[in-house]
Amino acid sequence: MAKDWIAGVDLGGTTTKIAFITMDGEIIEKWEIPTDNSNEGKNITINIANSISKKLIELGREKDQLAGVGMGAPGPVNYETGVILNAVNLGWQSNFPLQASLEESTSLPSMIENDANCAALGEMWKGAGNGARDIVCVTLGTGVGGGVIANGNIVQGINGAAGEIGHITSIPVGGAPCNCGKSGCLETVASATGIVRLANEALGKHGARGELFEKNKDNGRISAKDVFDCARNGDLLAIQVLDEVAFHLGFTLANIANTLNPEKIVLGGGVSKAGEILLSAVRNQFERFAFSSVRDSTELALATLGNDAGVIGASWLIKNNLGN
Repeated sequence: MAKDWIAGVDLGGTTTKIAFITMDGEIIEKWEIPTDNSNEGKNITINIANSISKKLIELGREKDQLAGVGMGAPGPVNYETGVILNAVNLGWQSNFPLQASLEESTSLPSMIENDANCAALGEMWKGAGNGARDIVCVTLGTGVGGGVIANGNIVQGINGAAGEIGHITSIPVGGAPCNCGKSGCLETVASATGIVRLANEALGKHGARGELFEKNKDNGRISAKDVFDCARNGDLLAIQVLDEVAFHLGFTLANIANTLNPEKIVLGGGVSKAGEILLSAVRNQFERFAFSSVRDSTELALATLGNDAGVIGASWLIKNNLGN
């Protein structure tokens, strides 16, 4: 039987996305399972393997049809060894041999990469990257992740930690603490949680009024989406928060582009669903700080694959390295 399908896995702290994907990058079937991080994460790869087997039976297919399993995992990954260096939210100890564990559980060739890198590969292959071989992908979600692709290959770095765009320092003095242990990281101002923090700080200042103020008063809490919705409606406080986020993001992306001169910078993750109001504001700041030759050649775009980017990029690992 031709090995013409790939299992793509996007491992998250609470949910794991799995898909069967063709060698051309088309999704045949996709589903989710809970991530069981109890018992030091020992059930994670077993549950994935069992779910893949169960789905194959449902579809009347054999495991022989799968060329392998590609996985994106949260945290720095040693691409050569398939060891995840640090993923405490999954229950694993440092330097967990994830690739070996996945291969043992599934009896299939497996490859592991950082989840943001997989999202970048997915967007390069089938999404906003549209085949561009030099691309930077930034995922704006609960945190901020990044993946850098140069000449079609993920930039790994010596320890698998390249592309940690969310931990570039944006506020060198007096910045908010970040989960990484530093303070003032881009993640503290450009993630969903960072945007909410900035909005709450702005609301806490005396004299704050307007739509965002009323939303907060009615609900007792606001979301990043509320900030963008209110900014669209002309709320001055929300626009102030948007401008601050766009400044830090545009400034950081311009410096990344000045270093790498990618063909495209793709913004993904839940925050990117704000769409043009975010992209336009970030682009204005990007153009302000980018070197002229970079500004004229690097395009900023919104990701198009949504939650599918990770599984598609994970399957690319297999296609590019093990596929027929």
